[in-house]
Amino acid sequence: MLTLSPHLTRTVLSLTLLAGALGAVFPSARPAPKRKHKIIGYVGGRTDMYRIGAEKLTHVNYAFALVSPEGELMFRNANAPAHLSQLQALKARNPALRIIVSAGGWGADNFSDAALTEQSRDKFARSAVDLIKRYGLDGIDLDWEYPGQPGPGIKYRPEDKENFTLMLKAVRQQLDALSDERKRAGGDRYTLTIASTNGRYFEHTEMEKLHVYLDWVNIMTYDFHTRGSKITGHHTGLYPSPSGDPNRNTEASVKQHLAAGIPAQKLVIGAAFYGRGWTGAKPDNNGLNQPFEKYAAEYSYSTLARDYIDRQGFKRLWDRAARAAYLWNPETATLISYDDPASLKEKAAFVKARHLGGIMYWEHSHDPGETLLTTLFESLR
Repeated sequence: MLTLSPHLTRTVLSLTLLAGALGAVFPSARPAPKRKHKIIGYVGGRTDMYRIGAEKLTHVNYAFALVSPEGELMFRNANAPAHLSQLQALKARNPALRIIVSAGGWGADNFSDAALTEQSRDKFARSAVDLIKRYGLDGIDLDWEYPGQPGPGIKYRPEDKENFTLMLKAVRQQLDALSDERKRAGGDRYTLTIASTNGRYFEHTEMEKLHVYLDWVNIMTYDFHTRGSKITGHHTGLYPSPSGDPNRNTEASVKQHLAAGIPAQKLVIGAAFYGRGWTGAKPDNNGLNQPFEKYAAEYSYSTLARDYIDRQGFKRLWDRAARAAYLWNPETATLISYDDPASLKEKAAFVKARHLGGIMYWEHSHDPGETLLTTLFESLR
């Protein structure tokens, strides 16, 4: 054993204390842990659950549970329990995969009634916990489209604005109690998320208040142009197009969420695994951001890749400003907006540069070959 002199011992001790002090003053000198970006796939009943590339995902959002007229979460699809069992089996390939049920969706009613009173909110929150217990879930995602706004026959009230916040608070308290009861700590605690959008959505919600009850926010950065639009455009563009609406793009949506005080790491942007098309578009600018005669259709990415991209008179074009792909057929004056591997790489770079939480997508069955999912995985891992 080496024996140090008293003087040398004091010198070593001093240097050790100095190193510790410098580490406290300059914490950046220590390597920062790498944060894993979320890749969240919305999965519906049309998906072949067993073929999902579980190793490429961090979360699966099973869509959808609904709110019953009695104000409780339930499944209308009789096959939902079997689907959830199949999704749970994916954990054998990826033990870190988290299975979440998304409740709501376009046209889903009864949210306003469920959020109306303290008693109704407590009942709703308890039903969320019951759903988690029954199916071994890891969290709940609420997709209320939309608080305080008319939808396809759904009930809405001005009070939805405050009641949505109170509903989330009630669910958060119930989920935290269950996490404590089952000793689930850290990243293993039961999660609560919402699907949000931009624009008027912020007029009818308290985003600056409600985000404290959420683990993250899934921003639906798609459908910026759709069936009811007056002009064609990028339905899931990353940045504004020079001739388009400056507020209908992913960047603008993220800025609106950040302005509400939501931390960047809580924001998950959306990717569209489907395209939207319009016919009879004015041919200027290759039909982009132009009036049209008729909404054509919605197309899965697999259909676009097989039948449309550089086929049947369609040519794949790239908007460098918007970082978005689109198809144009001059003979039929048809424009189709969609996400492709190039646009998803741009979105992944956007997420990294702005320190966002990750990317979610709608919907897995639109890309069964996982061309787009693999792009997200390779770009974000």
